[in-house]
Amino acid sequence: MLIHPWDAARDDDEWRSWLRTRDFGQLAANGVDGGAPVVVPTHFRYDGDEVVLHLARPNPIWAALEANPAAVVSVHDEYAYIPTGWRSDSPETGVPTSYYAAVQLVCRAHIVDDREGKADILRRQLAHHQPDADHGEVAADAGPYHKNLSAIRGLRLEVVDVRAKFKYDDHKPAALRTRVAAGLAERGLPGDAAVLQRQRSREAGSGAG
Repeated sequence: MLIHPWDAARDDDEWRSWLRTRDFGQLAANGVDGGAPVVVPTHFRYDGDEVVLHLARPNPIWAALEANPAAVVSVHDEYAYIPTGWRSDSPETGVPTSYYAAVQLVCRAHIVDDREGKADILRRQLAHHQPDADHGEVAADAGPYHKNLSAIRGLRLEVVDVRAKFKYDDHKPAALRTRVAAGLAERGLPGDAAVLQRQRSREAGSGAG
């Protein structure tokens, strides 16, 4: 993805803080034998060092990763369409754009097929998604889930690079950003409030949220 200097994360803390509260995205891998890329929507857990997840054994991503372990976990949020009139005094001459935040984790995939390894991934995911531990025992040879382990494969994704983008017109004049902010507040579509909050945090230089 194209990242202009003004769209880049302020620092690592900005994108890490943003990603910490998000756990659903798309896992992408190169297609096999020149075919189209394989893209899988999925929950995941990112702990700062690696991404872990599991998928059904018949998923087409496995053949792609076995042929080439390079993969990308792509996450986006806080997006909105910005109409022509918000970025110009005239809707007829204004140039529309999209505001959004996106983080792409470039990874090297390690497929996990042993039962204990898969159970460990499930435990880590459940600890994240259900921190109250309101679920059954997760073990390789015990508990209510161990019979289902043969139906899945685990994935550990070693993060080798991070691409982070926060596209909110940071390089434009303050008057334009103020007009866009007013438009977002008045329009009130789903997502507009989050975009407005992100825009304001970027203006403040905090990147928080």
